[in-house]
Amino acid sequence: MPVSLRGDQPFENTPSLEAKALRINLNENIYGTFAEIGAGQEVVRHFFRCGGASGTIAKTMSAYDKNFSDAIYGKGKSYVSEERLNKMLDLETKHLEKRISKEDRSKKIFFTYANTVTTIDFAKKFKGHGWMGIKFQTEPNGPYSMISTHLRFHEIDARSQQESVGVVGVNLIYGAFYQHDRPRKMLRYLFDHLDKTAIEIDTINFTGPLFKDIDNRILSLELVKNGMTEAVMFGPDGNNLLPARVLYKKNILAIRGSFRPVTNVNMDMFTSSSEMFYKDKDVNEENTMNIFEITLSNLMANSSTGFIDEQDFMDRAKLLCAMGQTVMISNFKEYYRLVEYFSNYTTKKIRLSMGVSNLIEIFDEKYYRNLSGGILEAFGKLFFKNMLVYLYPMIDEKTGEIVNSTNLRVSAQVKELYKFFAYNKKVIDITDYNKDYLNIYSREVLSLINEGKQGWETMLPKKARELIKEKQLFGYQE
Repeated sequence: MPVSLRGDQPFENTPSLEAKALRINLNENIYGTFAEIGAGQEVVRHFFRCGGASGTIAKTMSAYDKNFSDAIYGKGKSYVSEERLNKMLDLETKHLEKRISKEDRSKKIFFTYANTVTTIDFAKKFKGHGWMGIKFQTEPNGPYSMISTHLRFHEIDARSQQESVGVVGVNLIYGAFYQHDRPRKMLRYLFDHLDKTAIEIDTINFTGPLFKDIDNRILSLELVKNGMTEAVMFGPDGNNLLPARVLYKKNILAIRGSFRPVTNVNMDMFTSSSEMFYKDKDVNEENTMNIFEITLSNLMANSSTGFIDEQDFMDRAKLLCAMGQTVMISNFKEYYRLVEYFSNYTTKKIRLSMGVSNLIEIFDEKYYRNLSGGILEAFGKLFFKNMLVYLYPMIDEKTGEIVNSTNLRVSAQVKELYKFFAYNKKVIDITDYNKDYLNIYSREVLSLINEGKQGWETMLPKKARELIKEKQLFGYQE
């Protein structure tokens, strides 16, 4: 029995990388293949060095040359991609099953680990990224489940990046076998023995029988909550998307809100904004990414405690996905950080659609006290050459006047600054809007739903109100 001293605090003992690899090696039933492309050869090294690998590793290979890689896995659009990763996992699993006798297969638990990675270039312009994944069983002749993830490097030398891949790879394999029953905790375990500043995990997907009850949208939220990435995205089908892939060289239209729930106002703002955007030269549906963005602060049920109601989040996600929208979850409290994030992936046009109250809030200096350049620095990042604001009007509750870019009021300190951006047409009014929607507020809709009162149905799009009733979202009861 371990010694316990007075005053000891509970803590989780984290196994070393060697201990993780050795535990897998010492299991006589675990048996698999390592296939690593590019800078990813560090993972299998840990298993060789700890000993006992002969009974675990069936094969390790690296089809480093593009021609050999194409000959083995087939040609693809990119060598560092999810498509290539999946091809590697599928083919190596087939080879594993084909080359092992039926007698041996009855005892073995198979796995295939694969990665495809590119590290920082000599010019240090592109920091590098990679995909890694594991396809595995938990019992002989059992079904396969799979975990795949995308990494972005923040270290500035190739050797450190390679070593980081090795660490995450060992953690992933160990987690697949011994932590698969706790997927959300497993996410944090991927950073065992690794500085969070070294690497970023911006996409992860769990599929297969082991994870049939897991919603990858929740795991996306966990990535942002845990500080493992700044933003995640998922599509209408609920599957996680790689931001770098879907945003690359795209025109972007983003609408920020709580969407609790999504109302006619939100959809009218989106429809009107997109119609305006598509009138621009070289802008159409094919080369444009429309995004409904929710910040962590908008997900907090109680801002004082920082508590996030996951069920509430899922209610919003289901509504937006049902309406065919792509959703982003971010930790960007300020708009300029959102625009800065988009500009990492595209030089095309960016449009933010927002209400008058949101624009007034942007011009509040208190949000930029942490910046050495204050509000001027923030606005230099926000209103760069290809960014415009589409402004949705509001009704002044006191006067009944419709407020837009021409008559909104900001504080005296930033009044001239606002005039500058308005004069240079960085703020454009949405004129084709439905006046009947201006009196709709999501907080009032939510209150009516929770209290079981009538009248909220007309304030929501048809699909949204049908889904709320069908799934009993946001506390709705018959």
